[in-house]
Amino acid sequence: MNISWLGHSCFKISKKIDGREVILVTDPYSKETGLFPPKIKADIVSISHHHFDHDYIDKITGNNEDQLIILDRAGEYEVKKVFINGFDSFHDKKQGAEHGLNIIFKFTIDDICIVHLGDLGEKPNEKLIDNINDVDILMVPVGGKYTLDGAEAAEVVRQIEPRIVIPMHYKVKGLKIDISDETKFIKAMGTESEQLSKLRISRKDLPEDTTKIIVLNKE
Repeated sequence: MNISWLGHSCFKISKKIDGREVILVTDPYSKETGLFPPKIKADIVSISHHHFDHDYIDKITGNNEDQLIILDRAGEYEVKKVFINGFDSFHDKKQGAEHGLNIIFKFTIDDICIVHLGDLGEKPNEKLIDNINDVDILMVPVGGKYTLDGAEAAEVVRQIEPRIVIPMHYKVKGLKIDISDETKFIKAMGTESEQLSKLRISRKDLPEDTTKIIVLNKE
């Protein structure tokens, strides 16, 4: 499995299944962010909520001329042997009164469980933690203001206990959204991070008894 970070909360996750590459894209953004929207082919696009920096699909087309499947609601899905669960959560600490709802997506691809927290704005309750249990790779927002900040994100990581955590939704060069960078999150985690251009991972590569922080370079 290959995981690339396209900026903000947008990832490209690809895996060859039955001899064919299946591509999943999360939370694509528009040029209003200050970043250049990726032009990409995909089988599945997940949208955690309908804000301009998470739901811009104009540059995404179907993979191998297949229809693009867009998921923007909570529920249970199966697309090309990718198993997907979406769970409702809140974009803020006031039960959505400020920024609305947020969908947490859980993807199971070839026995690896990936959870994308979207723009989660509050610490998840026990029921939600139970629903997203046994997480191998967690993508967590860390920039604050509209989402969890660095310290809150570190607390959520300790709640969920993933094997790998990838920070997202933080300040990078060119981004016009007023949020913090990833340094407070890494400091709050209290452990070193590894920086990669792309994560290539299989089940046997997952760490056993610790949570590894991987910071991906924007592709």
